[in-house]
Amino acid sequence: MNRMRLVVVGAAGRMGRMLVRVLADHPAARLCGALEQPGSPALGQDAGLLAETGPSGILVGDDLEAALAGADGILDFTAPAATLRFARLAAERGLVHVVGTTGLQPADLEALRGCADRARIVQSGNMSLGVNLLASLVRRAARALGPEWDVEVLEMHHRAKVDAPSGTALLLGAAAAEGRDVDLAKSSVRSRDGHTGARREGDIGFATLRGGSVVGDHSVILAGLGERIELWHRADDRAIFARGAVQAAVWAADRPAGFYDMADVLGLGET
Repeated sequence: MNRMRLVVVGAAGRMGRMLVRVLADHPAARLCGALEQPGSPALGQDAGLLAETGPSGILVGDDLEAALAGADGILDFTAPAATLRFARLAAERGLVHVVGTTGLQPADLEALRGCADRARIVQSGNMSLGVNLLASLVRRAARALGPEWDVEVLEMHHRAKVDAPSGTALLLGAAAAEGRDVDLAKSSVRSRDGHTGARREGDIGFATLRGGSVVGDHSVILAGLGERIELWHRADDRAIFARGAVQAAVWAADRPAGFYDMADVLGLGET
């Protein structure tokens, strides 16, 4: 069986290097291109050596058009503006585009959906199996318990993370909102400071912590009168996200054009 040919964009970053490592010995996919921004000190370096997996024969470049010429898909954990550019190119070529980029706004997601009539786009705030199972549990719990139970999403990441709340926290908040059949944008509380007044019924709160080298800790607290449920996920290794992203690409390879998420990839469906 021919292994799927994938381009890693942002190949010199933490997630980019991890994706290269996962692809080095993956049975169904292989690295065919590694991209970085013009001026990056990684340009011209062997992507495998950069990722500490040994020589790959793939040099990090900045010519996306050339890299995509022989590719089946793109693995993308970059920034929103770059992701939209990659999505348009994926649509032009009918490629698979796996999007793990965080910080995407509603308008960005709408633009991605607009590219999915020709590309196979898999987008998620988190690519790990555990987190997506957690989202499924949160959706089910929120539906069963109703708005009388308060929902709070707490997340902590390393000190260098630039967006907040994290994409995973928003994914979990969205799962709670879906379970209640409400609009997260209208129910979300992102910060509290000073005399805020009593908590409104139905609010979905978010709290953000940053520090050290934490890969990603997330918890969803459902608090009722006299009892509380806490659902946790802790990520110890970024490899879980890279493995999930490659799994998503391979899954999407023989799917029709469309906009998918990790629940589709993992066959979780609605609960």
